[in-house]
Amino acid sequence: MSNKNIKKTERRTKIRKRIRSTIKGTSDRPRLSIFKSNKYTYLQLVDDLAGATIAAYKTDTGVENAKEAGSELAKLAQDKGINKVVFDRSGYKYHGIVKAAADGARDGGLDF
Repeated sequence: MSNKNIKKTERRTKIRKRIRSTIKGTSDRPRLSIFKSNKYTYLQLVDDLAGATIAAYKTDTGVENAKEAGSELAKLAQDKGINKVVFDRSGYKYHGIVKAAADGARDGGLDF
């Protein structure tokens, strides 16, 4: 890995730790976490107190796919009786895929 990629990863790790020190997901209001790889976008609803994943959805990388993934995850959450979540952008900037996933989840009926 190049020095530039290591610095990006370290930056995101610091931001992620800072965010997760204040944001906690519960069974009533889980944490909506996003992870982007080069090939896929992963969305999860996490109950941090129980240490369990409530629902998860994976899709190919892309803004349109991320928006669809957000709305599909919202449907899964509502089937389990969850309407409110805490959004965790995982150190990514709030634009592009992250923003599309959040907008899709809001359009699907999740409140955050």
